[in-house]
Amino acid sequence: MAISRQQLIKELEPGLNALFGLEYKQYADQTKDIYSTESSDRAFEEEVMLSGFGDAAVKPEGQNVSFDTAQETFTARYTMETIALAFAITEEAIEDNLYDRLASRYTKALARSMASTKNTKGANILNNSFTAGTFGDGQFLIVSTHPTLSGNQSNLLTTAADLNETSLEAMIIQISQAQDERGLKVAAKPRRLVLPVHLQFVAERLMKSQGRTSTADNDINAIKNMGAVPEGYFINNYLNDTDAWFVITDVPNGMKHFDRAPLKTSMEGDFDTGNVRYKARERYAFGCSDWRGIFGTPGA
Repeated sequence: MAISRQQLIKELEPGLNALFGLEYKQYADQTKDIYSTESSDRAFEEEVMLSGFGDAAVKPEGQNVSFDTAQETFTARYTMETIALAFAITEEAIEDNLYDRLASRYTKALARSMASTKNTKGANILNNSFTAGTFGDGQFLIVSTHPTLSGNQSNLLTTAADLNETSLEAMIIQISQAQDERGLKVAAKPRRLVLPVHLQFVAERLMKSQGRTSTADNDINAIKNMGAVPEGYFINNYLNDTDAWFVITDVPNGMKHFDRAPLKTSMEGDFDTGNVRYKARERYAFGCSDWRGIFGTPGA
């Protein structure tokens, strides 16, 4: 449906002082705090988890060496989604000198909508990580039952807890105990916290205080002094759960964003109606290949 004079009747009246509602500030691309971006030229991308070998066995003198096998374990699939939005301005509105004002104003609104959609889709992977969606191994993204060749493994905090000194230390320790598909230790480390806006003040005190928080003990803040979370914390305004929190690790091929077609805008005139049409379009996918790239908890 095209934007017509009837929908913007006040703009044709004398004495109009201001138009408002489309000039709000908007959040930057917060998906960059969660995902690493790669380009794609396909309708979908697949990434396959490989198992290595288990621990080497002792070879008794004069006996045969032990053989082991390697294999594929699961496949993470990223299906590109096309995100598009358009609007049109009627020929009559253009004739009545509304074109210049409308085109400038609503192309900005179009870009704002596209940016909001991208942030929402990126955050939804985390919003659904405990209860919905299917990760490559058939589980939710953050669970205690990721199947591997060495048994189930977990990227869910062992005891659900709100963000505090004790729970963050427990998460850091749990990350350091991560294993690969065959049960060998993985030298995983935290990189950054991703938090809902409700936890920003807790995180500021927890990550930047010189001493321990919420205690009378005269101890140093070990998390800060050790640089245990080197990139600090990032607030994501599109996270829904007020007490869920996440840690992005340095494990490669974790949280990924594939960019199939960057944001592009276009306009054209419609011969039949005389309307002018505007469109914004991009194509991408968000997901995770290796679940060890993110740990989290829904909070207490």
